Amino acid sequence: MTATAHVVGAGLAGLSAALALAQAGWRVTVWEMARQAGGRCRSYEDAKLGCRIDNGNHLVLSGNRSTLAYLARAGAPDALVMAPAARFPFVDLASGERWVVHINDGPLPWWPLRASRRPAGVGLGAVLSSLPLLWADRDATIAEAVRASGPAHARFWEPMSLAVMNLPPALASARLMRATVFEAWRDGRLARPMFAAHGLGAALVDPALAALRRAGADVRFGAQVRGLRVEGGRVAGLAAAGEDIPLGPRDAVVLAVPPARLNALFPAARAPEESSSILNAHFRLAAPVAGPPLLGVTGARTQWIFVKGEVVSLTISAAGFVEGADAEEEALLALLWAETRAALGLADSLRPLAARLVHERRATFLQTPANVRRRARALTGLANLVLAGDHIATGLPATIEGAVRSGETAARLLGRPGAEAGAASGSGR
Repeated sequence: MTATAHVVGAGLAGLSAALALAQAGWRVTVWEMARQAGGRCRSYEDAKLGCRIDNGNHLVLSGNRSTLAYLARAGAPDALVMAPAARFPFVDLASGERWVVHINDGPLPWWPLRASRRPAGVGLGAVLSSLPLLWADRDATIAEAVRASGPAHARFWEPMSLAVMNLPPALASARLMRATVFEAWRDGRLARPMFAAHGLGAALVDPALAALRRAGADVRFGAQVRGLRVEGGRVAGLAAAGEDIPLGPRDAVVLAVPPARLNALFPAARAPEESSSILNAHFRLAAPVAGPPLLGVTGARTQWIFVKGEVVSLTISAAGFVEGADAEEEALLALLWAETRAALGLADSLRPLAARLVHERRATFLQTPANVRRRARALTGLANLVLAGDHIATGLPATIEGAVRSGETAARLLGRPGAEAGAASGSGR
């Protein structure tokens, strides 16, 4: 009889694990307490805007190999549209200057040597002073490693730290940022932005659910796992959906849930529960507007603008550290729309038909050096239990790629049905 892998959580980490496990020959059951999949990366119909929006703005890069493998498993390799080059336009609203960070293709990253490819006002000396990031120790923050100031701080390291780490440079782990440098920024072929033309749900969630159904997986929504029954060094049962679900001797469990939920189910994880928030604003217009699909903004509260047809969305990462991000909703929306209009060069008279703030208060775990050291490993002390989630120790920041890779890793550690967790690779990463 085929062994069953019980995947608890249907965010991207859980979906990633479920897809890889089904491909490896497991019978898969997914338990999700919400009524929909996707977790913090999903789409929904918003009544106020009168259209479908993403709950947040996320960016995938062409070098995110685990995300691309996930889409292939889901049967949707073309769900994301790749930009033709690794070009990232910016505007500084305080000065009016505009520039493009342009990462060159090829294994030798010479782009920082050319002023036309660097942020405006950032000299070669500032670029060279950032090199210590590559050998920063595990206790260093980005600010301590690169010691950037002036335009180098305001126009590169601060927006990059906020976008990747969801923290300002003074708090964010240099080691995790270094992982992004090695995986993407070293080659423009790996750093091209990829966009979900029809929303995150259509690109990353719906194809995975369809593939799981084709594979015969049992995906249960509104089904909360409240506890694990542990006997003899393994999980012997789940308290789920009001039942006691016994596990067979070859069955396994993947916990792909947020830190607080993980600690409640498996206290030995001791996952860091401190979090950092992200604030998103969505504006619906009467017609599509011209503009790049992604625009970085400095000298303003707004940090990144995503143009999606008649919907313009913007992001304020690490919102708890941004002055004024907790202002009353109507006033904040008015301020953010003024910044957005100026950044995109839209007419002063243009007004949105509707606007919406979406505050993801626990968007990521707080990615300080101390908390990064506390990340739980995928392998546990129980023979048939592994962990997944962007807060698990993948060596990557808490991004889409980090979440998907954690699920991929969990499945690899379980191996083929009936194998003891970790036997296939011997690794806890």
